[in-house]
Amino acid sequence: MFSGFALDSRALLGYFTVQSYCHMDDLAKALGDIGRIRRQVAAATEFRGYGPATLLSTGVLAGIAAALQATWVSDPINHLPQYLSVWIATAVACACLTGTQMFTRSRRMHSSLSNEMIRMAVEQFLPSAVAGALVTVVVVRSAPASAWMLPGIWQVIFSLGILASCRFLPRWMVAPGAWYMLTGLTCLALGDSRALSPWAMGMPFVAGQAMIAAVLFFGAQEDRNEA
Repeated sequence: MFSGFALDSRALLGYFTVQSYCHMDDLAKALGDIGRIRRQVAAATEFRGYGPATLLSTGVLAGIAAALQATWVSDPINHLPQYLSVWIATAVACACLTGTQMFTRSRRMHSSLSNEMIRMAVEQFLPSAVAGALVTVVVVRSAPASAWMLPGIWQVIFSLGILASCRFLPRWMVAPGAWYMLTGLTCLALGDSRALSPWAMGMPFVAGQAMIAAVLFFGAQEDRNEA
């Protein structure tokens, strides 16, 4: 009798174990479906994590950096470390400012979809940022005589990052992307140390970031009017 009871208990335990695994599989599948749906919704939603005022302030920082270079690094071709320190520090400051504001603004603008939206924004722009950093290291370490090309390369790569992000930003964002492509190619066309002029970096970024801020601002206004 006891052996029969033990067999029945093991059978019952096995049954509940199988049922538990089935429910866990169903739950995992449901959570996976929800995750895919959230990513699809995020992909079809315009990203509002970039604030116009913040992007405009990064242009102001570029102008300040250009002024600092003009007074501190008058001969950049022969003082490349100082030149790089000015612009790399400016790039890091702008990235930190934009990233911090992107996280806080996304939480407010996209609420429950904020994590998906932030992830998509980073995935779109990160490859160009990494490429820019790696190209800088390679040029400085292996071909310092070609360092005059860096401003043009930076602007072209930044342009590619903007263009890669256009699909979930206001449609006119292609204009700043084209602007940076044009200014980057112009710097490369100079073909000598003139490309290291403070204004070869300063002016394109002041105008380009102001253009981005305007696109974001008027894009938001257009959406409010349509609503």
